[in-house]
Amino acid sequence: MRHWKIAAAGEGGQGVQALAETLALAAYRAGLKSLYIPNFGIEQRGGVSLAFVQISPESIGSPKFLQADLVAALSPRALRRSEQYLGPETIILYDNSLIDAPQVSDQVVGLQSYDTIAPDAFAEKMSYRDKRPALEMPSRRLIAVAASDLARQRLHPRVFNMIILGAMVEITGAVTLEQVKDALEEKLERRFKKDPRLREHNFAALELGAAAVRKKAPAQA
Repeated sequence: MRHWKIAAAGEGGQGVQALAETLALAAYRAGLKSLYIPNFGIEQRGGVSLAFVQISPESIGSPKFLQADLVAALSPRALRRSEQYLGPETIILYDNSLIDAPQVSDQVVGLQSYDTIAPDAFAEKMSYRDKRPALEMPSRRLIAVAASDLARQRLHPRVFNMIILGAMVEITGAVTLEQVKDALEEKLERRFKKDPRLREHNFAALELGAAAVRKKAPAQA
């Protein structure tokens, strides 16, 4: 297994920290070296939230990295905030129910307007259908998953971040879906016992995300 450097970004309330922490916990419980660094800053509500995860079979030398192997972007503004971690070989996972496909370029350019999505963790997605042209990216490895639409149509809008997490698990192969489910059980045991449907929706969302990735290869420009 390789050393994975992962950056996840989304609006405050989209559950970026929850998915990153769950991934790192799953890797740790699987006997791997893992590191999770949240980046809230002053943007816990209404701004972009960043999370950094490293997973490796060997010791992790530095808590920081300059270039990610995988960037998961949950909103157009989050995609812009992630650009500094992109390189030609970086895999970009993005929610194409909210973000238009990035254009591949050797030069990253600006972004148009954006509407706030969610005010609190696991909140329902508000309508965002005016998708403007996204960034021009240096990477040619793009994977689109319509996480928000899938969650709204098939499960519940609040679990769309788990669809993204399932996609990340499928892309990296660092841990299994079962290991991630075990990590969720550990994190949300009380909530799952109180509402078994929450467990069902979260687990189904993980499976949906993984299946969505299996159906496609990274888009090549």
